[in-house]
Amino acid sequence: MNQSSNTIVMVRPANFGFNPETAANNAFQVKDSEDKNIIREKAIEEFDKAVSTLKKKSIDVIVWQDTDTPVKTDAVFPNNWFSTHEDGTLLTYPMYSHNRRLERDQELIDYLLRNYEVNRDYTMAHYEDENLYLEGTGSLILDRENKIVYACGSERTSVALFDKWCIIMNYKGVFFEAKDPKGVPIYHTNVMMTVCSDLAVICLASIQNPIEREKVLESLQLCSKKIIDISFEQMNHFAGNMIEVLGNDNIKYLVMSKTAYDVLTTKQLDIINAHARPLPIEIPTIEKYGGGSARCMIAEIFLKKKF
Repeated sequence: MNQSSNTIVMVRPANFGFNPETAANNAFQVKDSEDKNIIREKAIEEFDKAVSTLKKKSIDVIVWQDTDTPVKTDAVFPNNWFSTHEDGTLLTYPMYSHNRRLERDQELIDYLLRNYEVNRDYTMAHYEDENLYLEGTGSLILDRENKIVYACGSERTSVALFDKWCIIMNYKGVFFEAKDPKGVPIYHTNVMMTVCSDLAVICLASIQNPIEREKVLESLQLCSKKIIDISFEQMNHFAGNMIEVLGNDNIKYLVMSKTAYDVLTTKQLDIINAHARPLPIEIPTIEKYGGGSARCMIAEIFLKKKF
């Protein structure tokens, strides 16, 4: 199994904005009085520049245009509602926020089914009826090479569905609790943790239980990951929300926001540069109002293309 992909899906937003439903448990979102149309225009501009930056590195970006109706303020974060896997599995997920469930785009699913080899089209969306949620690679941090999955519990990440996912995908699961300095559960695992081919970026301080912290550390170390421990301050600037992708000549790029890049220390950047090339994108509006960052904007395609 490969850890990173050269092909990704990014959804160009039509109505990006602040979502009060998700703000209930996303401490990263900020609401202020800025005009909605200005927020939308800024987000689209940031999105287009980010895609251009990625394409310049020969990363294959499938840009999927969001529809004007129904309004989907968080459509720019497709990684929460579907994931793909090298064994030919396409998974769709149950979402916490009612208005985010509209993001599950059957036309995009059909596009993938037409153009890629899908052996198993599996949905967990029906668990929304039981108030159980598992929000894709927001909830799940995949070590694809070693078939290990990490997740921290929250309203958006059910341990029951996590265990079920591990059975479905034949992964070893490492489940733990992660909280911010105020004791509030971190809403998505991917804001406090990133796993790459050779690296792991993680806010260890957020795992307050020493036994659970040691369990996570031991798992990463057994897989020979070089660990970069980030602070709460760095986590709050999205330094945990990164993703490794492949560019030209299979060069590994670690995509992150400019916000995240700017809070990394020289030592941390030296470690990253030894294993991958940092690739910052400027998305301050998307981060501020959406409460997600670079990793959240990218859904990887691990399926084989049809010829």
